[in-house]
Amino acid sequence: MIVITGGAGFLGYHVANYFAQKGEGDCVLLDIAAFEESEYPEGTIFVDADVRDAQAVRDALENRDISCIIHAAAALPLWKSEDIFSVNVAGTRTVLTVAQELGIPRVVYISSTAVYGVPKVHPLYEDHKLVGVGPYGESKIEAEQVCEKFRAQGLCVPIIRPKTFIGTARLGVFQILYDWVESGCRIPIIGNGNNHYQLLEVEDLCAAIWLCATKPPDKVNDTYNVGAEEYDTVAEDVGALCDYAGNSARVMTTPAWLVKPALAVLEVLHLSPLYKWVYGTADTDSYVAVDKIKEVLGWRAQHSNAEALIRSYQWYLDHKTESDSGTGVTHRVAWRQGILGLFKRILK
Repeated sequence: MIVITGGAGFLGYHVANYFAQKGEGDCVLLDIAAFEESEYPEGTIFVDADVRDAQAVRDALENRDISCIIHAAAALPLWKSEDIFSVNVAGTRTVLTVAQELGIPRVVYISSTAVYGVPKVHPLYEDHKLVGVGPYGESKIEAEQVCEKFRAQGLCVPIIRPKTFIGTARLGVFQILYDWVESGCRIPIIGNGNNHYQLLEVEDLCAAIWLCATKPPDKVNDTYNVGAEEYDTVAEDVGALCDYAGNSARVMTTPAWLVKPALAVLEVLHLSPLYKWVYGTADTDSYVAVDKIKEVLGWRAQHSNAEALIRSYQWYLDHKTESDSGTGVTHRVAWRQGILGLFKRILK
């Protein structure tokens, strides 16, 4: 039996279904968000529990034969700073403590490449200096430090640092892109678009998580980058999506020196859903080396950046009537565009 924290989220949904396809029939999902139970495999156990509440986590897990916890619960960058640290750091400590108390042998922690900050050197390897940008990046670094302490105490704690991952059922900020592409708009990208920004198809991330959950402890008890192996420039990858749409959508470059400060002001005024990590890194290179997980665990990416974008966009087209606009704090709801909706009408 496996446990997935953050089970109601975009990644939790995919991990539960991926593990079921691999023959892992018993799965316990923990979350404080509501579950769409029909979307999960038969036999899934749903638990309303906050990872910051040690007793709630303990009650959910004790007296079960659990082989691994996939700790995917996280507060995203648009959450309040205090909530980000309490969920991402204190919540991680709670999960690891309960796992240790109950004798659960392995916890796979889902971190982020946000721990690298905005470096000037690429590709990024696992031993690169960690520099958190904002509460989210800082909290992920602190959470990894908590994981390393428990690892030193004998618990098997693989750490996965995924690039921004997309796929079926991914909405959030990407829904804004998909909406503009479907409308045949000019798609403004920050800067000249010649930078390389690596993404990750969620099925490829699930494969990495599966390997870390099932391979021998002496192999997996380490830290691994995960990202697409094939990616072009931002202009080329977004251009491929526009070509797939087959309408008048096309890439439009913009001056980064002007657009980024403007977006910062709009963020402060709560007029735009785009947060600093999105627009602040959009015109820079951002890619990691995945040699380590390939060599040690035999992982391979099955999808390129362009394929991941197209698969996610097609799912959006097939399901857009089911999507309600949300508050912009999860990846499974369509975010309100705010003033970006006005710009969309201008650029159409």
